[in-house]
Amino acid sequence: MKLSDLLKAVKPLSVEHTGADKDIDPQIESVHYRSREVQPGGLFVAIAGHSADGHDFIKDAIERGAVAIISQKQVNSETPNVRVADSRQALADIAAHFYDNPSKRLTVIGITGTNGKTTTAYLVESILRQAGLTVGVIGTINYRYADKTFDNPITTPESLDLQRILSDMLHSEVSHVVLEASSHAIDLQRIRRCWFDVAVFINLSQDHLDFHGDMQSYWLSKQRLFTEYLVAGPKSAQAVAVINCSNASGKELAQMVNVPVITTGLEPNNTVRARKTHCGHSSIEGELETPGGKFNFKSRLVGKHNLENILCAAGVGAALELSNADLRSGIEAVSTIPGRLESIENNAGRYVYVDYAHTPDALENVIMALKAVMKDRIICVFGCGGDRDKEKRPLMGEIAARLCDLAVITSDNPRTEDPIAIINHILEGAQKARGRQYRPADLSNGFKHKGHVVKADRKQAIQLGIQVSNPGDTVLIAGKGHETYQILGSTTIAFDDRHEARNALSAVSGQSSMVSSQCS
Repeated sequence: MKLSDLLKAVKPLSVEHTGADKDIDPQIESVHYRSREVQPGGLFVAIAGHSADGHDFIKDAIERGAVAIISQKQVNSETPNVRVADSRQALADIAAHFYDNPSKRLTVIGITGTNGKTTTAYLVESILRQAGLTVGVIGTINYRYADKTFDNPITTPESLDLQRILSDMLHSEVSHVVLEASSHAIDLQRIRRCWFDVAVFINLSQDHLDFHGDMQSYWLSKQRLFTEYLVAGPKSAQAVAVINCSNASGKELAQMVNVPVITTGLEPNNTVRARKTHCGHSSIEGELETPGGKFNFKSRLVGKHNLENILCAAGVGAALELSNADLRSGIEAVSTIPGRLESIENNAGRYVYVDYAHTPDALENVIMALKAVMKDRIICVFGCGGDRDKEKRPLMGEIAARLCDLAVITSDNPRTEDPIAIINHILEGAQKARGRQYRPADLSNGFKHKGHVVKADRKQAIQLGIQVSNPGDTVLIAGKGHETYQILGSTTIAFDDRHEARNALSAVSGQSSMVSSQCS
């Protein structure tokens, strides 16, 4: 594609170059926003990131073979430079044009919300597959299609990567795409020119204030999926919003959306609603009603928050006019989701779960889900991420210390922050719960009173939480879920809560066997 063809997708402020021997309308073989990935014949789009500015790497891009540059800043270069008002917006527009707008020929379902995006995406994927459709998913855990799975470093890829993935899915005969749309992606225009058929709102609670600054800005970002992206482009006439009205923000959003709305919830005035529900130890069951009628269902997921996710997924099915038989079989086919109340099987008689809960609302939801069905004590091992929203740390500390019998406060991904400083922020909240503050040594023979303890090393914290538990107790390891790494400073190490939990459980099982053998 010629540069002039690509520029039809943007509104250049100027097109400049100082090299008389340079082709002012070069053939563009590829598009890049990372200079180290530039190939000969490539177009480099300089965008400003949080830790680096692409404008500082223009020289490197040219040395690697870039034949044209797009930038927001004035660049003195012999290579043709296209200056634009917003290079992020230009990257999205050019990416869609370069890959021939793949979302126009796909059915795209966007899902947003503070919590529950991944679970809802898995449920929607399952429903679509039960309906005989070919599905691709782009989300927090990975992106996958056509029996292929790829690592996904961020929930919603950068616009260029997103358009490439959509194009690859289209060429692999995918018909429906389920996309988790983060607030970062909405604000940073990663989903610009991604045309949605259905947009889903699950909930809103505190998170990402390090990026958005305040809850109002965060809320406005979520709204934009519905007020800006869903109503734009070639699909706007048939677009549908699915909104969880069990959430106060959802009720507000449902009143401001200018497309048909399918509301979900327990109240009888919702389009998709649940009745006679029971959330048990290992399942959720009840009756679900849609515009297509009623049906009974039994899901192997746990907790009221997952009932809301199920209703949102059923809302997508209703929006796409799928049968209730497909909705039911799709819901019931999902047994577990990586890192979302994922049970760790063991012979030690403990109920151990790993969950991604890393916000106050998510942590409270998952603890309350367990408290509703578990009879014995609940021990929660958790921490908070570094270089992220600091205001949620004491909130999470208070929730864990108030609701659990023992809160084991540890590190999550401290990144460039001091792990102890993060823990001290959490302790501010934990101490408000007025439980006993233990030292690790105090727990050598277990514990009798409600309280909290600090163990900064996450591996040792998981071991401690399981060691002080008794048969019948529940141990929740929260915050990292499916992640298989831990970020310490600028170093990423291999670390999987599930693996560490299994090792700790094996040690407990071994100790129990030894005691049993000695007693016999």
